[in-house]
Amino acid sequence: MVRKIYHENEGLKSLPYMLYADSKGRIYDHPYFRMVGFSGSSPSVLKGEDLVPLPEFSKLFYIPDCPPIGLDPSTGELEIVSEIEVDGVISKCYAVAAFLEPGFVRTHLPAVDYSPKSYTLPMWAYTAVGFRKDEYWATGFRIEYNHKWDPRNYDDRKLVPAIRKYKKEHGSGALVRHLTNCATKNHCFAAKNLFLERWEAPLPVSRVCNAACLGCLSLQQDGLFDASHQRISFTPSKEEIVALAVEHLNTAPEAIVSFGQGCEGEPLTKYRLIADSIKEMRRQTAAGTINLNTNGSKPEYIRRIGKSGLDSIRISLNSAQPEFYRAYYRPRGYDFKDVVASITLSEEMGLYTMVNYLVFPGITDQEAEI
Repeated sequence: MVRKIYHENEGLKSLPYMLYADSKGRIYDHPYFRMVGFSGSSPSVLKGEDLVPLPEFSKLFYIPDCPPIGLDPSTGELEIVSEIEVDGVISKCYAVAAFLEPGFVRTHLPAVDYSPKSYTLPMWAYTAVGFRKDEYWATGFRIEYNHKWDPRNYDDRKLVPAIRKYKKEHGSGALVRHLTNCATKNHCFAAKNLFLERWEAPLPVSRVCNAACLGCLSLQQDGLFDASHQRISFTPSKEEIVALAVEHLNTAPEAIVSFGQGCEGEPLTKYRLIADSIKEMRRQTAAGTINLNTNGSKPEYIRRIGKSGLDSIRISLNSAQPEFYRAYYRPRGYDFKDVVASITLSEEMGLYTMVNYLVFPGITDQEAEI
């Protein structure tokens, strides 16, 4: 038993049932215990507004060796549910978590006893999930709906012939080959858009980074688990960048080209290449939007890129509190104040300025952060 956090009159029996998995990863709903969500390391009282039906293109995971924590609805107590007896057979229980489809934000972590774990989990936004009335329920909310990032609009049966057509018409240089891997192996939506000739296409350029983010998508130096993307291993030429970008800007509907992708380091480390490439793009076309995704570490580099013809910028943050920012980003050669300065500068320069805010239950939902 962990501790009592509910009272008997709180309608506990209306909560979804706790999920658990067996040793083969088969998922079941528990016949008695209810689901629990955690904010950081603290259990939370789940309410109806905390729950949404699990979106169609979400994923379910089980967490080997680690039992779930469930709620006893008759006592209001939390319990570690390490095993279950079904038809006279006792089986071990392992925790289950969800990963929400694009457009949704998780609000609670899964309730798990991690003490038996002897491995590092791969990078997914693990979310509390339960089951009730023939439906999965997860803790989260829809932040926006954008058809351009809806998984239903990414049919890989159309992608492969589109790649062949693109290469036949435009050639297959190093950058195109890299983005082919991104589209087919990493399932990057932006890379797929390039070959489907629509919307936002990627322009990765940097092999290095001036941060060491705990959740880096393209480089995990400690080797505890594989990075989810293969980082670009070369620096594309200005000529290839410009040719790819101009073609997309001129022909794709609602065209955007973006520097700063999950398959690269920090694009500001290649600010000269980016600035020179943008100047040439804008010499050849005024169409579309040129965007930069960045950690915002170098305001002076952003100024130069902005003057070259950049239209929009998206700067990443995990927290507005410097200590939490440093703990996650582990910056090298810059600090939180530089990021704030970059946001201010971008607005002053008239760039369409966005913040890519990483949500961490237990930090994001605390009063000090808000």
